[in-house]
Amino acid sequence: MSRLTRKLVRRSRPALALALLLSLPAAVFGQDDLAIVRVEEDWELVVGEPDPNLVAPQLTCALSPTQTLDGLYLLFDVNHQNHPDFVAGGVQLQVWSGDFAVLERKFPNTLAMAQPGETVSWTQAMAVSGGNLSVEITNGRSATWGLFGAEGYLKAAVATEIANLNGYSPDFSTANSGVGYASNRVVSLVLKRVRYYTDSGAHWEDATPRTVFLAVQAN
Repeated sequence: MSRLTRKLVRRSRPALALALLLSLPAAVFGQDDLAIVRVEEDWELVVGEPDPNLVAPQLTCALSPTQTLDGLYLLFDVNHQNHPDFVAGGVQLQVWSGDFAVLERKFPNTLAMAQPGETVSWTQAMAVSGGNLSVEITNGRSATWGLFGAEGYLKAAVATEIANLNGYSPDFSTANSGVGYASNRVVSLVLKRVRYYTDSGAHWEDATPRTVFLAVQAN
């Protein structure tokens, strides 16, 4: 996804806080001082016929604590790396503040996807603690890059005044994620599930699949 495309990304601001709290079990979120301090998103990409010579397909997934691209947010590039300069193949974690790139983290394996029918899965997570926003990619699994995310390559922390993640919405993540190049080579991109953790130790999982992209099957 190019910088121009990112500027044109849709910005949705649904009334998350109330909707989220009402949708979660009362036993978990029955206290007035609720604070969500960690969120984990499980993603799955299924590729049809990748082309390593064209570095196709390329996609980017977003994650924001506040449902805006004007503040801090995470971008995860798959099969390309966009910052500071374009690099073919691999995966890259970036943290942005508006249009300013705060930092980036790369995984050492920079191969381009070449295996037909490959499935790539990963978890993108964020947490707030002690004035820091921590972001990371974990549980990565693919044929091209093997296991990724456990070594700490795709992990970072930045200072923030955000006290909790009550402003998070999975709908914002899906609205601002997608296949930026060669979508005809993608079968599906799905946010499979979301996990929420509170400062009291309670947690809850939303197992509702949210489809970002699904190839149209020919008749």
